[in-house]
Amino acid sequence: MRPTMTYLDDGSIRTVETILASQNSRRPFVVYDETAYVSSGAQAALQSTFANRATTWFSQFELNPKLPDVEQGVELFRKSQSDVIVAIGGGTAIDIAKLIAALSQQTDPAAAIIRGERPLADFDIPLIAIPTTAGTGSEATHFAVVYIQNEKFSLAHPHILPQFTIVDSQLTRSLPRSITAATGLDAFCQAIESLWAVGSTDQSIAYASEALPLIVENLPIAVLAPTAKSRRGMSRAAHLAGKAINISRTTAPHAISYAITSRHGFPHGVAVAMTLSRMLKYNASVQAADCADPRGVSFVQRQIDRIVDLLASQTLEEASQKIDSFIAKLGCPTSLQAAGINTRPQIEAIVQQVNAERMSNNPRSSTSATLLDLLAGGVSAVTS
Repeated sequence: MRPTMTYLDDGSIRTVETILASQNSRRPFVVYDETAYVSSGAQAALQSTFANRATTWFSQFELNPKLPDVEQGVELFRKSQSDVIVAIGGGTAIDIAKLIAALSQQTDPAAAIIRGERPLADFDIPLIAIPTTAGTGSEATHFAVVYIQNEKFSLAHPHILPQFTIVDSQLTRSLPRSITAATGLDAFCQAIESLWAVGSTDQSIAYASEALPLIVENLPIAVLAPTAKSRRGMSRAAHLAGKAINISRTTAPHAISYAITSRHGFPHGVAVAMTLSRMLKYNASVQAADCADPRGVSFVQRQIDRIVDLLASQTLEEASQKIDSFIAKLGCPTSLQAAGINTRPQIEAIVQQVNAERMSNNPRSSTSATLLDLLAGGVSAVTS
C-alpha cells in the first residue's frame, strides 16, 4: 500500500487547498454527491479553492456504483486532462472516484478488468477522499464496489486506497436520520465481521476492537438526538472500521446483503444488519468439520468471545439480543422477515445470488441449503 495522509480533525476540510498545492494541481476532477456537497458545508468551504482552478465536475451517477456511470466518468476525466481526483460524498461517490482513478489509465475495457478477465495495470492518479457520511469506510480501503447489470464486483489494487483522506465530522452534521442509521450500521457490521473474519490480523482486530465500542456509544445518539460529540465519535469509528476491513475484508452478512439491496432496495448498511445476529450465533457453533479459518476452532471461538465482551454481554444470547435491540432502536429491521422478505422463494433468490468471495472469508463454511435454513428461520414452510 502507498502511504496515506489522513486528517481527522474538525475543520480539516480546509486542508484541501494545501493538498492541491502540494500536488501542483491546476486541474482537479471533482466526483461529488450534489445534495451532500451543499448540505454538508463542503461547497461553502471549498468554493474559492475550486474557483481558482480549471475544475471539472462529475455527479451524474446513481446510488451504488454502476458500470455505465463509471465509464461516463472515465471518459470525462480523460477529456478533461485533470491531474487530481477529489471525491466528496458517501460511499458511492468515493467508490466511483476510486474506479475512475483506476480505470482511466487502462487500455483494456473496463468491464473485462472488473470481471477479472484482464489485469489492472498500475496507475498513479492522486486521489483525495472526503466522506460526508460516517459508515461506509470507503476512504480507508483499497477496493471499490461496482455493479454490472445487478451483479456486484469488487476491484482491488494497492493504489485504489486514497492518497489523502479528510475525515471531518462537521461534514456529517446535516445528515438525515435515515442515512446516519444506514451508514452507521454498515460500520457496526464491518467492525463485528472484521473481528471474526478469516482474513483478520492483529492490526485489523485492534482497529475493529476500538471501533465497535465507539459505534455502540455514539450511533444511537447520532441518529436520535445528534450532538457534535456523537458525530465526531461516529466519524472516527467508521474510519477505524474501514481500516479494519481494508485488511480483513468482510464476511457472510455483507455477502448476503448485496442481493437484499439489489432485489429489495434496502440501503446497504440496513441490508447487512438484517443477518448479523443470526450469523453471530451460526459462527459461534463452528466445528472442526466446517471451520474455514486455518487458525482453528479455538481461535474463532475466542474471537466470538471478544465480540460478546465488546458488546458488554455475559453470554452469546445476550450479545445477540443486544445486536437486535441496537438495530431496532435505530428504526431498522433486525431480520429478513422483519423487513417483509418472508417467503421461501424470496429467500432462495437471495441465497442464489450470495457473493462467494465474501462467504469464503466467513469463519464457518456453509452450503446453500444451510444458508437457506439459517435465513428462512420460521418461514421455512412458506412456499409463496
